[in-house]
Amino acid sequence: MAIEHDTKDWTWVLERPCEECGFNADSVGTDVLAEKLRDSATRWSAVLSREDVRIRPSESQWSPLEYACHVRDVFLVCYGRLVLMLENDNPTFENWDQDETAIEARYCDQDPTDVRDELCASARRYADRFDTLEAPQWSRPGLRSNGSEFTVASLGRYSLHDVVHHLWDVGAPV
Repeated sequence: MAIEHDTKDWTWVLERPCEECGFNADSVGTDVLAEKLRDSATRWSAVLSREDVRIRPSESQWSPLEYACHVRDVFLVCYGRLVLMLENDNPTFENWDQDETAIEARYCDQDPTDVRDELCASARRYADRFDTLEAPQWSRPGLRSNGSEFTVASLGRYSLHDVVHHLWDVGAPV
């Protein structure tokens, strides 16, 4: 059985806690968002050092390495969306097919050490950008291609959930 494409709209995690990983977006203030993004990225270092990093727990679930590659790319994609929101009025984000990216980028064949370094670097760049924001910028809007509305603050919380949730997926402390 192959990995099933994730077609869920996870934006509901901005309205209520995630029943799986326990993440609660309401508990993450803008004053700690950047710190929490950096901290979540650091936790991936231990995951990427595991002996089972390339092993899928089942045919239908990514390996820890594949999840880490995805998290690295979440930081990259969300950084681009953050910049769009800060530099443009109410932009619409291009669709990102995470499953197609995993196949095209051959997540399963990437080097765990390189992925760790890239994940941490992309997380730092993304988090550092949040550190530069002034109060009015947190409410700047943007739209996902499916019509889901975000503010800069909710984009940050949404992406943090993604990173934390995938730590939970691979059995790492969240």
